[in-house]
Amino acid sequence: MTYPPPAASAPLELGFAALALLVAALFVWGFARGSAAVGAARSARAAAMAAAGVVLWMGATWALAASGVLAHFDLRPPPMALVFASVLCGGLGLGLSPVGRRFALGLPLAALVGAQAFRFPLELLMHRAALEGVMPAEMSYSGHNLDILTGASALVLAPLLALSRVPRWVVAGWNALGSALLFVVAAVALLSSPMIRAFGDEPGHVNTWVCYPPFVWLPAVMVMAALFGHVVVARRLRAERRNDVAPGGG
Repeated sequence: MTYPPPAASAPLELGFAALALLVAALFVWGFARGSAAVGAARSARAAAMAAAGVVLWMGATWALAASGVLAHFDLRPPPMALVFASVLCGGLGLGLSPVGRRFALGLPLAALVGAQAFRFPLELLMHRAALEGVMPAEMSYSGHNLDILTGASALVLAPLLALSRVPRWVVAGWNALGSALLFVVAAVALLSSPMIRAFGDEPGHVNTWVCYPPFVWLPAVMVMAALFGHVVVARRLRAERRNDVAPGGG
């Protein structure tokens, strides 16, 4: 079965696209800044390659979504399931790779935490999508998604980290909670997918909106960025325990 595109408002589509582009731009900037801080050779060239990779990934996922192929859940395996798997592997893989190391060691902890603040406006957009009937309500904070707490708390914790010494167990607890809330969101998205339809068969309860642009960038960019960010914060905390942090990443 193929599902039609969602009837979303123009402001909702624009908001999702703009936020995804902002998150992508912050990733490239963070990689360039972190590379320079850890003294990586040819950091400018590495940043350019990172930008090219981001453009390629975003362009490919947009093209797949625009073609309608991601909405074909009659295929085995469903193409959207492969995108989700790529998002999980990509977020974890990048976070554990030398790319994640440059973020973890080269950027201030306040910046790494503050980057997760994008999840606050994201949850507001998702709530709007639920009100418009574009997204299952179960995926918003009026349902089973409390990830808005991660974004809101990042807005508070990041300035505190920049201005004062915050116990690292507080940051570790925040990172664990944010990771758990992200896992819940991903689980609800999977449960409401056409493959499971745990919340009913009605169009308003089936998660198909992410099969089309710009909403495909929710998993492909923003979920991946959130997962990557949690891995990087965990690596940073571990590096601090080992006193292995670049001078520019204080």
